[in-house]
Amino acid sequence: MSQESVNQSCPLCFTEKRSPFHQDRREYFYCPTCHLVFVPPKYFLSPKEEQAQYDHHENSVDDPRYRRFLGRLFTPLSERIVPGSNGLDFGSGPGPTLSVMFEEAGHKMAIYDPFYAPDLKPLQQQYDFITASEVVEHLHQPRQELDRLWSCLKPNGFLGVMTKRVINRQAFSSWHYKNDPTHVCFFSLETFQWLANHWSANLTVSGDDVVLFQKSNSSDSD
Repeated sequence: MSQESVNQSCPLCFTEKRSPFHQDRREYFYCPTCHLVFVPPKYFLSPKEEQAQYDHHENSVDDPRYRRFLGRLFTPLSERIVPGSNGLDFGSGPGPTLSVMFEEAGHKMAIYDPFYAPDLKPLQQQYDFITASEVVEHLHQPRQELDRLWSCLKPNGFLGVMTKRVINRQAFSSWHYKNDPTHVCFFSLETFQWLANHWSANLTVSGDDVVLFQKSNSSDSD
């Protein structure tokens, strides 16, 4: 194990004390404070390599199966927002679909993606809700990015996150989700509870891979 890996602190809560969790072609570490599982930066792909992976995605707004998949986040979130809400789809990908689904439901949507919609102006606005579907596992700096999203939420606003969750070490060892080279952060329910405490947010767990955070009426980003 390299000295660089030994000195790697948690990218979410910045705790320096962490332990080896698993090793295959990459090393994975576990943070005892926020329970994030993560890989060290030496395993990060370059932006060009990362986009090449995403360019292979064939998700389409016209694909009913993809819409059903996104419905796991769309449905519980749409039940909680008022008509005509203003939303942001963060990490919209090469074929924005979740934003279209919310627009079809009568909401106003902006999109941001570092590769496919890199204009930063949407990240300087305030929103009633923000979606991050299959995004957080890709974040190289999750604390910075998630705090930035939280600061873009209006009071009482919702942040909806879809990502597959870490269950335990044994399940992780054979988990296909970790094999994607663009996946570098892996969240558990305990990690999301840590985030809710960090933000003083209300956390709702919806199914196996969706959580909703609601900002309090007087909440500010830390």
